[in-house]
Amino acid sequence: MNARRALALAVALSSLGGCGIFGEEGMFRNRAKDYLEARELPPLEVPADLDDEALGTLYPVPPLPETALLETFDGVPRPPRVSAADLREVIKIQRLGDDRWILSNRPPAEVWPRVRNILNRSGIPAARAEPEAGILETAWLEFKGDERYHHRYRFTIQPGVPVNSTEIRVLHDRVEKAQGTKEPWPERSVDPEREQEMVELLANALAGDVSSGTVSLQAQRIGGAGKVEFVTPAVADPYLLLRLDEDRAWASLAYSLGRGGFTVVEEDRQAGVFRVDYKPPEREKKGWFGRLFRRGGEGVDVDYLIRVVPAEEGVEVRVTDPQGLGLEREEALRILRAVRENLS
Repeated sequence: MNARRALALAVALSSLGGCGIFGEEGMFRNRAKDYLEARELPPLEVPADLDDEALGTLYPVPPLPETALLETFDGVPRPPRVSAADLREVIKIQRLGDDRWILSNRPPAEVWPRVRNILNRSGIPAARAEPEAGILETAWLEFKGDERYHHRYRFTIQPGVPVNSTEIRVLHDRVEKAQGTKEPWPERSVDPEREQEMVELLANALAGDVSSGTVSLQAQRIGGAGKVEFVTPAVADPYLLLRLDEDRAWASLAYSLGRGGFTVVEEDRQAGVFRVDYKPPEREKKGWFGRLFRRGGEGVDVDYLIRVVPAEEGVEVRVTDPQGLGLEREEALRILRAVRENLS
C-alpha cells in the first residue's frame, strides 16, 4: 500500500512540472540570483517637521579604496593576498638605534586585552588604562633587592607599519622611595635595562599566550590613526603617507624594497631616492640561481624612482619613472601597493 502511494505521489509531482510550478518561470524557481536584478531606490524622504533620527542605513557599505580596483576577477576586486605568515602569529622585538618595540602581526583590538590579561596574571596593578589612546600605566612597583627605588611602566599600544599589525612600546620610570611619587613621565626610559627586561618579558608572554582571538570592542580605534596611509587626491599623483620619523621611514622602505619583486639598483639617502628594478613576483619564474645573478647587475634596469619627501605628518613616498616624470595613475597605485605590502 505504501509503495502504491509513493508511486502515485511521484507521478503527480512529475505531472506538475509541466504545469509551470517548477522551472525558471514556476512558483518554486531558484531565486538565488534575484539580487542581481535589484534596483537602487531613492532614499525615503521625511517631512521637515518630523524626526528622521531613527532612519538610517543599518549596514553601511564602506567606500572601496581606489587601490582595490587594480586587481579584479570578472569585475569583482580580488581579496588581499594571504600568506602563511599571516595565519601564524609572529611576535618579535624590533630595534632602530636606541629605540626598541614589540611587533605583533595581530591588530591592536586583539593585542590590547591580551596585554592587560598578562599584567593581571602577573600581579601588576594598573593605575591607568585608556583603550582609545592605547595607553596602559602600572602603579608604583617594588622590586626584590631594590631598597632605593619605586618603579612604574607605561605601555603604548599602537597600529604598526605592516598591515593589521601592532607595536608595543615600553617606557620605564622610577623615583626614590624617600622622595615619594611624581606625576610627569619622562620622554625616554630612566633605566634602559629595566625597559629591555620588560620588553623581553612581555614579548615572551605574548608568544606563549593562548588567549589569541579575544577582541576588545573599546580598542577598535586604539592608538589613533595608522602609521601608513594611501593618499589618492583626485587631481594629483597618489602617494603613501608614513607617519614615522625619517630614519624609521627610510629603514622601513629599504626593507620593503628588498622584497616583493623589487631590486634596489642604487639608493641615495641625501637626495631621498631609491632607484629600483621591479618584476612582479608572479611573473618571475627564474630559479634561485637566476635571481641570485640577476641582482649582480646584468639585466637589472632602473624601472622606477621611489622618492622620500619630508612632510608635516611624517614622510611621503612617491613613485616616478626613471626620468622623474609622473606615471599613469593605475601604474603608480600598483607600484605603491607593492611597496606597502612589505613595509615593516
